[in-house]
Amino acid sequence: MKTWQCTVCKYIHKGDAPPEKCPICGVPASKFIEIDPAEAEALAAKKKRPPAKKAASPDDQAKTETAAPAAPEPAPPKKDRKPYDILTDLMVQHHAHPVSVHFPNGVLPVAVMVFVLAWLFDSTLLSQVGMVNLIFVLLVLPFVLYSGVIEWQKKYMQAMTVIFKIKILAAAITTASCVISLAWVLIEPDVLTRPHAWAFILINVVMIAAAGVAGHIGGKLVFKD
Repeated sequence: MKTWQCTVCKYIHKGDAPPEKCPICGVPASKFIEIDPAEAEALAAKKKRPPAKKAASPDDQAKTETAAPAAPEPAPPKKDRKPYDILTDLMVQHHAHPVSVHFPNGVLPVAVMVFVLAWLFDSTLLSQVGMVNLIFVLLVLPFVLYSGVIEWQKKYMQAMTVIFKIKILAAAITTASCVISLAWVLIEPDVLTRPHAWAFILINVVMIAAAGVAGHIGGKLVFKD
């Protein structure tokens, strides 16, 4: 039995041949490479465990003292990296997108719940609280979207499979719904006391559902299940 690895999401598959498409990110079989699990485990163990130092014998010490110092190997030329590339690489390395996405995803359910309570109890105060929550979400969303695009480009090689298309669409729906809801409540502060308040609530429900879909797909990509 062979071991295959997806070059996009690093999913590991064991079998005589790679799957027709990756069950995680959906790329075709051509994106899989065969790997040797024994060598991979040996390299990982070697990196974790420093090599033991062998005590030098008197003969070895004498050879070391009499041997001429070896000429240092020329260092490979360093590629000039732009500050932008360094910054984006650090963002991917330190998981800027998974970290930043927790902020709007934690606040959005609170905002929607507050709007529903304001609608049920005809509370202007709760409506204002929900509006403040949406303002915070909208301030954070640009960085969340930007870091997500950077991660998609660098970590997932801009793979345009169904799972990534759904995630991009869900993020766009979340952003559009947030903008519409905030603009609506700013233009019409008493919208939740009007007959068409149900439409405002529906937009918010769509917003939180789209955010949930995007988060679910992100979890599948991270945990490979």
